Parts: sequence; structure tokens; C-alpha cells
Amino acid sequence: MAPTLKELATRENRFLPGHRACPGCVAPIVMRHVLLAIEYPVVATCATGCMEVVSTIYPYTAWGCSFLHNAFENSAATCSGIETAYQALKKKGKITEEIKFVAFGGDGGTFDIGLQSLSGAMERNHDMLYVCYDNEAYMNTGIQRSSATPRGASTNTAPAGSAIPGKKQPHKDLTAIMVAHNLPYVAQVAPHNWKDLHQKVKKAIEKPGAAFINAFAPCYRGWRSKMEDSIELARLAVNTCFWPLYEVEDGIYKLNYTPKEKLPITEYTERQGRFAHLKNPENAELLAALQNDVDVRWERLRRRCEEDQAHAQQATGTED
Repeated sequence: MAPTLKELATRENRFLPGHRACPGCVAPIVMRHVLLAIEYPVVATCATGCMEVVSTIYPYTAWGCSFLHNAFENSAATCSGIETAYQALKKKGKITEEIKFVAFGGDGGTFDIGLQSLSGAMERNHDMLYVCYDNEAYMNTGIQRSSATPRGASTNTAPAGSAIPGKKQPHKDLTAIMVAHNLPYVAQVAPHNWKDLHQKVKKAIEKPGAAFINAFAPCYRGWRSKMEDSIELARLAVNTCFWPLYEVEDGIYKLNYTPKEKLPITEYTERQGRFAHLKNPENAELLAALQNDVDVRWERLRRRCEEDQAHAQQATGTED
């Protein structure tokens, strides 16, 4: 069960106000809720990127827990090393307290530069949680495309114009890559559904071994949207099935939310300047390709979840 807002208000805040994130940035909301959901002492690591830059401007810090800043590419490796040292000290009886470990990274430091580090830590099954705040580009260094950038989006290194119509490739399915590591727990979350986020973080922390959560984090500057629309954009991403809310626990897929009405992708794209060129008739084919990306992935995921839940019910002799 997720806590109530009243209960959350009494918990220690481990990502403090006064940081220098942009107004309308969702990543601090994600990080604050992740840390609020963990009812243990926490050690956090954070890759160089937006959240490290805005939260650790010397001599100030927004971190209300033990924290280590590391390089762009090695948040997972650093966190796994700390967790290993903790386990060694625990064996020797030098530490008796139960401590949890969380690594944070943006999509650039997770999907791309940090993928090797992340894969290694997950394959070794360290008792840690990795959270990617996915804003779909290298926002901190100038809004360059990453492998998380969706098809058709315009960035400073894949600008929509006469040469190309924005990024031509679909975004990498990192959540599926993490599932392929046979982790105890993998999930996708979005900030508008904070109850779902808290429940998933709690599961991820309580399960022994490595866990991964991919968190949707709209960036109004990079997406060229209204800063007050950030949470609504997360809701639209889920209701268009661009960003499904699901979890994979011990290899079993489960959908956590199915829209009553699956909205067309244009409900999501038309509120973002990075997709403005998709309204032009000459880019109709690209827009259709983006919609097809969403439809194919959603149907594949929906079928997998239905099959896994049916098999799980047969194995336990239960029904919904």
C-alpha cells in the first residue's frame, strides 16, 4: 500500500528544497518521491548531469542523506562498490544497521554513457536500486539527442530542418534491456501517479538483489513546452501508451494501468515544440511512424502481460 499524503508529510525529506533545478523540472519530484518511499537509512549516488549540477553547488547541497557524486558514466559502479563495502563491514560486525543504496542517473548517463556500468552492476545483482530520470536528451549539456530521444523529436544535434526531420530512429527500450538481465524487479513510473511510484520503489527496495526503475521526467526547456504542463505531459504520455506503467517482478510482466481510451500520439506531441514540425504535411509519414512505434510496443507489452498473468494464475490456482 502506498502511504497517504498526510503520512508522507511526516517523513524525513531527503531531497531538500532550495536546489537550482528549472521551474517545471520533474526530475526533482521523482528523486524526492523515490527517497520518501524508502523507510531505511539511504546512501545515494548521482551521475554528473542536471540533478547533480543543481543539487550540489558548493558550498550547498540539497541532499538530506549520505550522498556521493560520481562521473557521468559510473553511478551504478560507484553505488555497487559502496554496497559491497557495506556487506563486507556487515559480515565483520562493524555495521549492524540496515542501509539501502540508490543510484540516480539521467538518460544520457544511463541509456548511453553509463550503460556498461549499469549492466555490470545489475548482472552482479548488487542489493541496490538504480533509478533513471528520463528526460529524453542530454539536457544539461545543451539538449543533444540521446538514445532515449523519441523518433521525430528535434534536438540541437538532430535539428528538424531541410536536411533531417528531427531524430529518425525510435528510442531505445532500456526497460526491456534491464528485464533481459533477469533482475528481481524492473518497473516504469511516471510522476503524476505518485502512489504507483511509491509502491514500486517499496517493492524494489524490499526485494533482495538489484532493481531498476525507469522514471519519466519531462523537461520543459528541452521539450519546448510550458513549464506548468510538465505533469500533464507525463499523464498524456501514459494515456497515449507512449510510456506504459508496468512492472516485471521475478520475470512476470504486469500492467499497472490501462487507459480507458488510448489517446492518439498527437495529444502528446502537439503540446511540445520539439515535435512542432510533425504538423507539416511533408512529415506526415514520420508522425505515422512514431504512432506505429507506440502501437506496436503497446500491443506487444499488453499481450505479454496478459499471458504472464494468466500463467501465474494457473500456477497458483487463483483468479482475479
